[in-house]
Amino acid sequence: MTTQRTSGRRKQALAAAAAVAALLTTAACGGGDDDGGNGKGSSTGAAGFNAANNKVAQASLAKKGGELKFAGAQDADSWDTTRGYYGFMWNFARYYSRQLVTGAAAPGEKGTELTPDLANGLAKITDGGKTYTYTLRDGITWEDGKEITSKDVKYGIERVWAQDVLSGGPVYLKDVLDPKGEYKGPYKDSSADKLGLKAIDTPDDKTIVFHLPEPNADFEEILALVSASPVRQDMDTKSKYGLKPFSSGPYKFQSYSPGKDLVLVRNDKWNQASDPIRKAYPDKISVKFFSNANDLDARLLAGDYDLDINQTGLSPQGRTSALQEHKANLDNPVSGYIRYATFPQNVKPFDNEHCRKAVIYGADHVSLQTARGGPVAGGDIGTNMLPPTVPGSEGQSYDPYELNGANKNGNVAKAKEELKACGKPNGFKTTIAVRNNKPVEVATAESLQASLKKVGIDVNIDQYDGSQTSGIIGSPSNVAKKGYGIIIMGWGADFPSVQGFGLPLWDGKYILESGNNNFAMIDDKKINGLFDTYVKTQDDAGKLAIAKDINHAVMDGGYYLPFVFEKFVNWRGDRLANVYTSDNYSGMYDFVNLGLKSAK
Repeated sequence: MTTQRTSGRRKQALAAAAAVAALLTTAACGGGDDDGGNGKGSSTGAAGFNAANNKVAQASLAKKGGELKFAGAQDADSWDTTRGYYGFMWNFARYYSRQLVTGAAAPGEKGTELTPDLANGLAKITDGGKTYTYTLRDGITWEDGKEITSKDVKYGIERVWAQDVLSGGPVYLKDVLDPKGEYKGPYKDSSADKLGLKAIDTPDDKTIVFHLPEPNADFEEILALVSASPVRQDMDTKSKYGLKPFSSGPYKFQSYSPGKDLVLVRNDKWNQASDPIRKAYPDKISVKFFSNANDLDARLLAGDYDLDINQTGLSPQGRTSALQEHKANLDNPVSGYIRYATFPQNVKPFDNEHCRKAVIYGADHVSLQTARGGPVAGGDIGTNMLPPTVPGSEGQSYDPYELNGANKNGNVAKAKEELKACGKPNGFKTTIAVRNNKPVEVATAESLQASLKKVGIDVNIDQYDGSQTSGIIGSPSNVAKKGYGIIIMGWGADFPSVQGFGLPLWDGKYILESGNNNFAMIDDKKINGLFDTYVKTQDDAGKLAIAKDINHAVMDGGYYLPFVFEKFVNWRGDRLANVYTSDNYSGMYDFVNLGLKSAK
């Protein structure tokens, strides 16, 4: 890539971000139930800019009936509750799957509070935090009317062990309940009932008991993931299950064409009295997948669809149009994701913390924020590695490198001091790895490249196939071979805790030969020990303190350059009612109780 082209893209990114910021600033002034008199929002019945951001918009207007219309630019990785790992899939799966416990159907931080779902209460915890006992509700049924039993819940959880057939989803349950990997999964289970996992007892159809080898303070959070959904053995189609999961929720699959469309209809065997979470307003829920994001956004703005199932924000073109003409239909939530650069220690000279810190100080953090869309469309400057939606986060108040203060535009002198300390006073050469299907990441890489040049760090940008991430940057040996000293990536919490966010990134036990997410290759005794202490800590105050300590230790090591605490500009259609964003789903709209203002 030539310097001329790089400069041109950066100028375009700066101009676009400035325009968006100006429009959003105007939009923010509208507030309330209109858009400040500018644009079409006030005439369409939209609730107003940010009306559903951590609060409920038009709750009283939701009617029973009608078709709720989703659209998206990407299908789920899988609709199988064991295999799905995309955040929007976990959100959408609550239409057709239930768990023992789940996040509350409430806006903002309240959405992260656990509440009983299939179970009639939260766990009875005994044996020093190693035994969890639940009793199932009465009246919980499958889509054919048969009762959901404790054995169905156990079998659904056992499927997580069948990684040779059902790979792709989270494996926390496996790691916590069977850390030695002794159970081989239900498909290789030699017991007659295929329920041979010793860590779970089902003394009767209503009772399920979990026996943890060691306490884990977030175990109920893990049980709230969709990977803990029940699956009935006689309806398990193994690798094909994601094509038509068997419903335990208020909706069931009517049709599904991968990459094209999905239709859910009411499950008439679902019992509202047995479900305190789901209101099941629409009669029908449809999803249409588009291959072009601009086409998708145009159809959303035209009112043909109600919202984007992917919940990653409007594209730049759609965002600009929406801000000019439909401001009252937009929300600007903090996403729960951090976008960052990380420095693999198996690539020299990033085995030296001073070389890592030279990049941190050399970067222009305002330019990086601008490349990602500016302060509103991109997010607040990231000052540390624990996002604001995770308990224990200190937000921008914890800023050890003054990235949002004195050094926000970079500090050449400090960077050169660090270069001298790491034995590279004249700088060095390295390569940034960035996904080729993420234009905003490419723009971010170009911004970083330009600012590092000022301190003597010469950076080459290598764009790789984004669909092959796990085998390219997820392979430490390939990272070393390619000389990827800087990797651009992002991350959100699997569940709202420092364990749910940071364990795969920062604990030495999670360095993998393939599918690795600990890109920095952190294997620090202090950090590992803090995680070991965290999972055994039962009181909330103690957990918050340890979360802060982990974040501080990660930042002290200079393993990451955070870019932004990401924000999105999301579309909320005119027909929607009972709309709110939830921290439980990283700032997405909580799908489960969306309704329509009219059943027509």
